[in-house]
Amino acid sequence: MNPADEILDIVDENDEVVGQAPRGEATARGLRHRVVFIEARDAEGRLFVHRRTATKLVFPSHYDMFVGGVVGAGESYDEAALREAEEELGVSGLPRPTPLFKFLYEDEGTGHSWWSYVYEVRCELPVRPQAEEVDLHAFLTDTELEGRLGDLPWVPDGLAAHHRLRRFRAGGGAGPAA
Repeated sequence: MNPADEILDIVDENDEVVGQAPRGEATARGLRHRVVFIEARDAEGRLFVHRRTATKLVFPSHYDMFVGGVVGAGESYDEAALREAEEELGVSGLPRPTPLFKFLYEDEGTGHSWWSYVYEVRCELPVRPQAEEVDLHAFLTDTELEGRLGDLPWVPDGLAAHHRLRRFRAGGGAGPAA
């Protein structure tokens, strides 16, 4: 199936389902939907970082410190988190990702808006990232990642989730990104 044809639940400002639409239409019309962000770390605690393929519908050829994607119509956030993590990392048998917090991502410049649930998972399996999703990848320490944040084109929603996750872990909640 073409990713643009995938059916998504369209949600309101309270994350209540108000309809359904194909992914391509939701993106083109700026319809609010649901996504998951999963921070994947290897056995040594390093973070999986990757560059998205040039064919991605949203933010092509940008770097991301999360795996994840859209939540399909009728799918729960938890189901989507496990599915997306296994698909993008190219593994099966991952432990269920741990939910951390949810926030509403809105980018007035692009019109993108989605409810975003952030998870974490430990992936001790050898990864074989999905070629349709990932151009290149590496496992980086937190210090290495922080050193590259200003040097590469990062997906803006992932960057917002990253800042919120840092704040969340520092005990400041997941409020507006710093």
